[in-house]
Parts: sequence; C-alpha cells; structure tokens
Amino acid sequence: MPTYTVSTAANRLTPRHKARIAHEITRIHKAVTGTHAFFAQVIFAEVAPGNHFVGGKPLQHDLIFVHAHIRAGRTSAQKKDLLTQLVDAIAQAANAPLNAVWVYIAELPPAQMAEFGHLLPEPGTEAGWFQSLPPDDRDLMERIGR
Repeated sequence: MPTYTVSTAANRLTPRHKARIAHEITRIHKAVTGTHAFFAQVIFAEVAPGNHFVGGKPLQHDLIFVHAHIRAGRTSAQKKDLLTQLVDAIAQAANAPLNAVWVYIAELPPAQMAEFGHLLPEPGTEAGWFQSLPPDDRDLMERIGR
C-alpha cells in the first residue's frame, strides 16, 4: 500500500543505513496508520553526481529525500505524526542532521490502487478486506511481513 522512495547521492547510505531506514519507515507507518507491516515497501534510489539539481544548480549538500505514496483517508494529525516521526527516525538511522531529511507525502485514492492482485480497501477497513482475500493471498502477504 504505502510506497516510500528514499533518494540520496550515490553511496551515501550503507546497507546497514538502508536496513535501519526501511525498518523505521515500516515500523512508523504501521504504528501511525494501524496497517500490517507487509503493506509498506521502501525503495532506495541512488542519484549519480550531476543528476540532481536544486535551484537550477547541482546539489552540493548531503540530503535525503523521501517521497511517500499512501492511501488517501488519513487524518491531518496522522499525516503530521507520520512526517515528524519519519524525519526524526531517518535522520538517526542515516546519521544525518534533521535539516538533511526532506519528506513528502502524496495521497492516492484506494480505488485507484491494486496490490497483490486486489483493489485496496479504504483506511480502517483493512482487517475485513484481508479476511475476504483468498487464503493463498493472505498467506503470501503474511510471509512477506515476517
């Protein structure tokens, strides 16, 4: 359901940083939204020197950008909590200052999303949706979340 793309300069993050960031993003998303961990996916994109510009000039600073696509329907308080916790946790996990972490949340209507071959439920209805799925699909999702 949620997709978090973390973009940094090439070789900025070690495999350990990436694992910690992915763990923290998944933990925070689950805690704030109440969804299963197996819904959260984190993708890392490394940007080669000269391929990222800010203000029309090549980026010269050590910044971490996180673009999150989540299902629409979360409250303003949930989104604020999500943003605040993500900035703090990503900064710690990457050993970066808070001002180096930029997080953006974009919302997508659940009716315009399909994962695991199924249209996604409205926020708050995940448990019933999950139980209505074929057993093989439920098993697959649970194995991914372990």
